[in-house]
Amino acid sequence: MANTPQAKKRIRRNDRRAEINKSRVSRIRTFVRKVEDAITAGDKSAASDALKAAQPEIMRGVTKGVMHKKTASRKVSRLAAAVNAIA
Repeated sequence: MANTPQAKKRIRRNDRRAEINKSRVSRIRTFVRKVEDAITAGDKSAASDALKAAQPEIMRGVTKGVMHKKTASRKVSRLAAAVNAIA
């Protein structure tokens, strides 16, 4: 249990940051899901538009610290490859 005022403040701050980070990750997942849905539907133009919208959102997650840089690059690369694979 936190005893010092600083430890109590740190707990409050961590809770606030966790809420913010959770919403950021959820937002990124929503953008990625839109791309994946367009890919499964086979709509190349919608998929490429969704990818263009998702890419900056994923990279913003990197700058905000909710995702590792290489993880984000891998996600973007795989989504781009899937969009390009649509006939």
